[in-house]
Amino acid sequence: MTDRPSWDTYFMDIAHLVKTRATCPRRQVGAVVVRDRRIVATGYNGAPKGLKHCPEEGPSHDWPTGCMRAGHCIRSLHAEQNALLQAAMIGVRCEGAVMYVTCQPCNMCAKMIINAGISQVIYEGDYPDDFSMELFEESGLEVYRYVAGERERVEFAR
Repeated sequence: MTDRPSWDTYFMDIAHLVKTRATCPRRQVGAVVVRDRRIVATGYNGAPKGLKHCPEEGPSHDWPTGCMRAGHCIRSLHAEQNALLQAAMIGVRCEGAVMYVTCQPCNMCAKMIINAGISQVIYEGDYPDDFSMELFEESGLEVYRYVAGERERVEFAR
C-alpha cells in the first residue's frame, strides 16, 4: 500500500487541522508534540482559557481595547506555548519529543521549546524571526523545514 502518508505528513496534516481551532484573526498556527510516533499534546494560538478571544474583543487595533499592538497580537498565546502547557498540565514530559508546527517558531517559543527538551522541530511556513533560528543553532536542536511533503534539514552557517 503506497498511498499511506509518511509520519511527517501525517503529523503535519494534524497540525494543520489543529490550527483550525485558532482564534487569532491575524495568523492561525497549529502545533503537535510527538514522542515515539504518539501525539502527546497539541496547541493552537488563542487567548488564555476563560478570556475573550480576539474576534470577541473587536477589530480595533488600538491598545488597550483591541488585540493588536505594534502589529502583534498581544492577547493570544502561541500554538507552541499552548502545546507545551497542555503537556505540562497533564504531566507529560516533552523531553526528546518532536514538535510539528505550521510555521517557524518565534524566538520566545524557541526558548520554551529548548527548555522543554524538545529534540526536533519540523516547521512548514516561514516567520520573520532570525533570532529563533540562532537560538536553535546554539542549542544544537535539530530543525527541519517541511516542504512538499518532505523534511529538509536546516543547515546553520558555522
